[in-house]
Amino acid sequence: MQTENLGVFVQGATALGCLALSVFFLRFWQRSHDRLFAIFALAFLVFAVHYVMLVGFGSASETAVVIYGVRAFAFALILLAILDKNRAPSA
Repeated sequence: MQTENLGVFVQGATALGCLALSVFFLRFWQRSHDRLFAIFALAFLVFAVHYVMLVGFGSASETAVVIYGVRAFAFALILLAILDKNRAPSA
């Protein structure tokens, strides 16, 4: 198996894992209706899209900035979820 094919396989498996995590957090959101789980589900869905885009376009192309911008957006969603969960309750 060539190294390039192995890389595509690993990125596909990672995308599938991110998708599974997204469904996992979505299930917790359905039970608790906590926004943290909903935002985490969305973030991991964005991560899955990122890995699919990485395989589709390749990391060496001119679209690499857009691809990694998608990943930065997913990290921003996680940060937003944490800040939203830890904000001071209104009195």
